[in-house]
Amino acid sequence: MLLKICYKCACSTFNPLRGFITQCKIYNDQKITFIPNIPVNGRLFSSISVNDDLHNIFKFKDTNISNWIVENRIKTLCSAYKALSVENKHEFLWTLALKYGINHDYIRNLSEKLSSAKPENYHQRLAWENTLKKALTPHYQWLFILMGRLEYGVKFLVDLRTDVLELLSATDDIEKSVTMQQLNLTLHDLLLLWFSVGFLHLERITWQSPCDILQKIADYEAIHPIRNWVDLKKRVGLYRRCFIFTHPSMPREPLVVLHTALCDVIPEAVKGIEEAEKRILQKNPLSSLQEDVSEIKAAVFYSIAATQQGLKGIELGNYLIKEVVKEVSREFPKIDQLSSLSPIPKFRLWLLEGIKQDAKKIFTDAEIIILKNLLNTDDLFYSLRKLFNTCLWMNDEKITMSLKEPLLRSCAWYLYREKRRNYAMNSVANFHLRNGAVMWRINWLADPSPRGADHSCGIMVNYRYYIHETEENSRNYIENHIIKASDSVLNLVKQVEELSNIR
Repeated sequence: MLLKICYKCACSTFNPLRGFITQCKIYNDQKITFIPNIPVNGRLFSSISVNDDLHNIFKFKDTNISNWIVENRIKTLCSAYKALSVENKHEFLWTLALKYGINHDYIRNLSEKLSSAKPENYHQRLAWENTLKKALTPHYQWLFILMGRLEYGVKFLVDLRTDVLELLSATDDIEKSVTMQQLNLTLHDLLLLWFSVGFLHLERITWQSPCDILQKIADYEAIHPIRNWVDLKKRVGLYRRCFIFTHPSMPREPLVVLHTALCDVIPEAVKGIEEAEKRILQKNPLSSLQEDVSEIKAAVFYSIAATQQGLKGIELGNYLIKEVVKEVSREFPKIDQLSSLSPIPKFRLWLLEGIKQDAKKIFTDAEIIILKNLLNTDDLFYSLRKLFNTCLWMNDEKITMSLKEPLLRSCAWYLYREKRRNYAMNSVANFHLRNGAVMWRINWLADPSPRGADHSCGIMVNYRYYIHETEENSRNYIENHIIKASDSVLNLVKQVEELSNIR
């Protein structure tokens, strides 16, 4: 059986999941276009048919036809796009970017014409400028704006940008990628406007929250994976806070998730979070039923996750932290310590590459001798690469004691000195430093889990938030590329510099 689509009005009786249409409600006729080679279940649509839909929709641009008709056509287009294969989605996106972008020849001719003419009055100058502005606006922006008006249309555009970013990452053709990047920037700017912090809603997640949202919280947690429902209940229970940002156009969909631990001191390891809770309970056994406000003096952000790849480049996490700081400070007046307990992704890879290039830049001569004897090897790089493949080495006290000093100072150097475009190369460090945090403490064997070992040999870092300093720290980092760090971190960095001078 063939899929039938009404190209005359794309009226709402069309159901792409069923693959047929009834009598046309608008024109009261049965002018149907047949598209061959389409399964009846609608799970795979022809890219040719979707591109034809696109062409017919753009015919409505700059006409007086009812928006109701146009939006119904666009709704059909969105449904058909979601059913396309990945390859056909990419073909559709290239059509959109190349055929419905900016007409560069028209802009050049228009610019030459306007630059050589003199407007008779101010109103004529404004008219010419508006004409140029319209010409500089890609045609697909009109389509995106109308898509955003649909129910779940904003979510569709977020997912569409996810597809665009994936396509860009797989594109080798520089000239074509520039054209696709323009489409990406257009989507980014629209989403940046629509996801302004003023439109976001802060919501605390508890065990009483809807099951589907709790499930998403568990699915989105990547830093410290949630093992089961018991673990999830603890993450949203006493001495913990889980907050999310949601958007009115994407109901029941967390955009950013922030997990916070309420402690008596800032912990230097993952297990320190639970140890803080045990200390509070020992002082006041009744606090197992109700939080002891008098003992909560630190709020620790131990996991933050952006859930929508399509919102990449749109800062939401920093605003969420600021809002959560307000909430917990209001609820617990004795809190005077705010900090993260953060992972250090890619440090292990950076470390091994450094050892491979020149181990003497990482270790002292004495440390190299000790490690070679402990590992019974002449090839330190090969042995350490094999050692770091699992987290079992963390159970060997001799090995951990021998690695502690060199790895801590190397980690400090990596976080403080290694840069990309004058900013911290490590993405988590860059995030907190842009927010105005201080690189405060680097913690040995803070996360001995397989994930922690794979990312950073178990090392974690506290980024401390001093509320009255965050604005100045953020400005100095963003504008002057200055990283605010504690004396303990700077001392570790200095040790690396001294080692380099000796060499």
